[in-house]
Amino acid sequence: MTSRIVVKIGSSSLTTEEGGLDRQAISFFADEMASLVAQGHEVLLVTSGAVAAGFREIGYPQRPKQLHEKQAAAAVGQALLMQAYQQAFAAHRVTTAQILLTRTDFHSRKRMGNAGMTVEELLKQGVIPIFNENDTVSVDELKFGDNDLLSALVANLVKAQHLIIVTDTNGLYTADPRKDPTAKRYDRIPEITAEIYAYAGGSGSAVGTGGMRSKVDAAKVATRGGVPVFVGSVKEPGDMQLALDGIGKGTYFETKLASLSRKKQWLGFMSTPLGTVVVDHGAEEALVHGGHSLLPVGVKRVLGTFHAGDVVEVLGPDESLLGRGIVNYDDDQLRQIAGLPSGEVMKQLNSIHRLEVIHRDEWITLK
Repeated sequence: MTSRIVVKIGSSSLTTEEGGLDRQAISFFADEMASLVAQGHEVLLVTSGAVAAGFREIGYPQRPKQLHEKQAAAAVGQALLMQAYQQAFAAHRVTTAQILLTRTDFHSRKRMGNAGMTVEELLKQGVIPIFNENDTVSVDELKFGDNDLLSALVANLVKAQHLIIVTDTNGLYTADPRKDPTAKRYDRIPEITAEIYAYAGGSGSAVGTGGMRSKVDAAKVATRGGVPVFVGSVKEPGDMQLALDGIGKGTYFETKLASLSRKKQWLGFMSTPLGTVVVDHGAEEALVHGGHSLLPVGVKRVLGTFHAGDVVEVLGPDESLLGRGIVNYDDDQLRQIAGLPSGEVMKQLNSIHRLEVIHRDEWITLK
């Protein structure tokens, strides 16, 4: 059975220790992915490496730290990166396409939908879309942080069956295996808990920006969208096939959830909440477990300034995040009716177009 597979490869896997592209590594990964394409799979690649590829070419002695220097290095390195991929895949008669994205592209439902249609057409034509963050124009507060999150968002966007995140370690361990010989690897993780996060450390490479923590974050987003995730090493011929077959050299993050609609993806992971609503225990149960809408009677506190139609975060009575939803009231209206039963709401407000604070169709659970 053929699948739609998103592969994410980081800077440390694509560049030399001194900086600059490792063309042998790129050729190896192209071989691995082309083998999957030859079997009929649809492959999408999320790649890092533009800054690492470009900073030597531009004349910097080491990876730059200033934003404008990173952007200049990315402008040079992105062309080199795509050229290397095109040449490597051409050996297998596979065509590639470049797609550069920023966080704001995902904030807009319309732009996200347009990107999705473009990707579908490329896959239909047998082309491998190659995604990267548009480092040349991104600013720190709008960046994905690293491309692990980008790969999860892409996997959800295209409703992939697999997300393979390639790392320089073979999965998640209870401790750093390079320092602690007693560390044990997680082979399969059915649920991402606080304990799992506690074991995820920082970045292990000078040229990359993503550590295991960011990969666990990405796995949480992808699995919440119904996409299972493999995080591990692909260093020998056939390793990517093993990862796809469920016996790879790494950790599998499992999910029993169905894929999300694009609207729910946007609402849960890409929208910008403009306020916060704190609810009581009854409302938490209704929203998270009951599949019900949020009514005014369950609202305890309202924080921030927002209008009907905006996205808000909803917190439980212990102020833990429950999810996000599109609110039907302005903040001042909601403060006026918070905690009131439905009959009283009708009396308080002269006109009411909808009783629910958040309708269940405009809600996504993130707990």
